[in-house]
Parts: sequence; C-alpha cells; structure tokens
Amino acid sequence: MGRHSSSGKPEAGGEQYRKEEKHHKHMENLAKLGAVAAGAYARHEKHEARKNPEHARSHKIKEKIAATVAAGSAGFAIHEHHKKKEAKKNARHAHRH
Repeated sequence: MGRHSSSGKPEAGGEQYRKEEKHHKHMENLAKLGAVAAGAYARHEKHEARKNPEHARSHKIKEKIAATVAAGSAGFAIHEHHKKKEAKKNARHAHRH
C-alpha cells in the first residue's frame, strides 16, 4: 500500500521522506533565486525612476511590485525550509521503525 516509484516498485517509508526533503530543498532554492531576482529588478527600477523623471511614476510602481514579489518569494523560501526540516525529521523517525 506504499507509494510506488516510476519503476513500479513500492518505496520504503524513509525513501519517500527523503524524496520529499529533496523536493522541498529544490523549491527553497528556487524561491531564494526568485527573491534575489525580484530584489535586483526592484533596485533597477528604483535607479530608472531617478534616471528618467518623465516616467518615474511607472518605474516606482514597477519597483513596488518587484519588492512585493521579492518579499513573497522570501516568505515562500522560509515556508519550504520548514517543510524540508519536517520531512528530514520524518525520514529519521521512519528509518528508526
């Protein structure tokens, strides 16, 4: 009744948690990358707003949106970090039994 891998064989309980841990680690890294990219874009738009005063309003709006995306992505990275820790703890407990 366990999970099956792509080869059709059932997975052990600990292996399932290790795969889950790996998935959450991957998602955490992607979220961190998204936060950095959005933060860099926000800084770029802030610079453009100063450099181009005719379109400053547009650049400030884009800057605020990018900053919000960066904050959301950082929050998601924290969420995935906690999920990764939980999966790691569950893998240790499954391995003991």
